[in-house]
Amino acid sequence: MSNRNFEKPRSFLEKIKGIFSGGTTVDFLKIEEILIGADIDVKTSDELIEEFKGGKIKSFEGAKEILRKRFSVDLENPFISAKDNQKPYIIILAGINGCGKTTTAAKIAKLYKDKGKKVMLVAADTFRAAATEQLEIWGKRLGVEVSMGMEGADPASVVYDAMIKVKKSGFDIALIDTAGRLHTKVNLMEELVKIKRVILKEINIDNIDIFITIDSNTGKNAFAQAKQFNETLGLTGVVLTKFDSTSKGGSIIRIKSELGVPIKYLTFGEKLEDISLFDPKQFIDNMFES
Repeated sequence: MSNRNFEKPRSFLEKIKGIFSGGTTVDFLKIEEILIGADIDVKTSDELIEEFKGGKIKSFEGAKEILRKRFSVDLENPFISAKDNQKPYIIILAGINGCGKTTTAAKIAKLYKDKGKKVMLVAADTFRAAATEQLEIWGKRLGVEVSMGMEGADPASVVYDAMIKVKKSGFDIALIDTAGRLHTKVNLMEELVKIKRVILKEINIDNIDIFITIDSNTGKNAFAQAKQFNETLGLTGVVLTKFDSTSKGGSIIRIKSELGVPIKYLTFGEKLEDISLFDPKQFIDNMFES
């Protein structure tokens, strides 16, 4: 993963460095504003400031060491799953509109296709014709099967039919691209529950991962999204999309530390190759490199 993907998350450190370089008096309130502006949640920011004050931190290096240690702890225990060794392995991709689910499905499909796996893409967004068409295009480019239903069909029935085919035809993995929905819309969230329920009729829970796809530019609302989707579906991981020079990334620390939902993938471009497994140590190293 190239360093360019971490340009913005490092920028808050430069601002903090500027405060420590400004004289003998440290403006801790200003530092807290910088942390919150980087999408670090208020609770974590408050605790960090108290630690700075308690340790009588007067230098940027001292502050940086505290930040590194805290973020390393918050992001420890990265995503580890033996589920992708199960057959069939099912990934449900959920999230709000425009977060990049369809492209993410194609990128993950390529990862497994390159490993020699038999891959299926499932078009469970039956309300937006463009989503199915986009998935069809990706499927043709990748040379993988795309399972779909009629426009306006019940997404759960489309998914159920796909699961039958997955088992009958010996697919290794199926990626289910669901329709975007606001996490505050109860009826739409219940539709996801129904999709999960029909999958469980044919597939063991131990073979299923449920990822929320979050646009990394979402900011503090990312936590609210993850919290609600987690309560509804029981998330097993996060895919952070569009992680480029405009991203802040601080919200992932709260998602991992408070919800216990680890980051699985980062995506950072338009090409199918622009996806990487999330490595907490590498993320921290890139964030804090000089």
